[in-house]
Amino acid sequence: MLPLKIGAALMVADLPTYRDWLIGDQRDLEVQDFLRPEVLLGDWQAVVTEAKRHLDGFEGRLGIHGPFIDMTLDMADPEIAPIVSRRFVTAVDAATALGASQMVVHSPFTTWDWFNFGNDPEIGNTPSARDRKIARAQALLGPAVARAETCGVTLVIENIEDIDPGTRRELAASFASDAVRLSIDTGHAHYAHHATGAPPVDYFVTDAGPMLSHVHLQDADGFADRHWPPGRGTVNWHAVFRAIAALPQRPHLVLELRHAADIPAAMAWLEREGLAC
Repeated sequence: MLPLKIGAALMVADLPTYRDWLIGDQRDLEVQDFLRPEVLLGDWQAVVTEAKRHLDGFEGRLGIHGPFIDMTLDMADPEIAPIVSRRFVTAVDAATALGASQMVVHSPFTTWDWFNFGNDPEIGNTPSARDRKIARAQALLGPAVARAETCGVTLVIENIEDIDPGTRRELAASFASDAVRLSIDTGHAHYAHHATGAPPVDYFVTDAGPMLSHVHLQDADGFADRHWPPGRGTVNWHAVFRAIAALPQRPHLVLELRHAADIPAAMAWLEREGLAC
């Protein structure tokens, strides 16, 4: 039932500002520093230590954002794919060290893919373009999934350019693992709806159903990836929150805003609308 308790996706540098707000109601938190290549290639343990220092007393649900810059899940290059695969394993190790139960990874499906999957149909025993893409993602992410299963971490696949939410759901289900679930970014879905003919944001939520474990809450205008506070753009937030409230589970719900300083304005608007608390 509404309103739903929500938290935020933050860099470690922003934790002191929002520490009391997070801990006061033990809100969902996603630490995002681990998406930066230099963090996972460097002393990521120091980042974990610093985050823990600020989170003493935090007992809410905790996740991290995994790597994605030039880290596509379906990397086909045989020299580069093992590097990408190892990076995701390192990110799972960082999540485990932090005590996080989730890690966000990005969907490999592009706008071009959706318009061209039917342009490369399955012929005889030859796998389709869709199946080949899923197979590459399974191979690349497989070691991270295996590590996540042993560490109690769930990888959640976030929509980026996805037009058909069912394709990403099919990818997540193909791992046949409780350690792989779905994430939705509301602004990405809103862009895809307006710019490329995807369904509206609440349809993404309904399609994900019981597999939805994480949501990035951000507003947009349907043209670009704005990461505005809810209420500033044109996302139908009442439809989105009703769809989330109708789920049998409660996914991690975090504001992912371009400017962390907009969190109070976002919360004020959502509270006035009776959607979040």
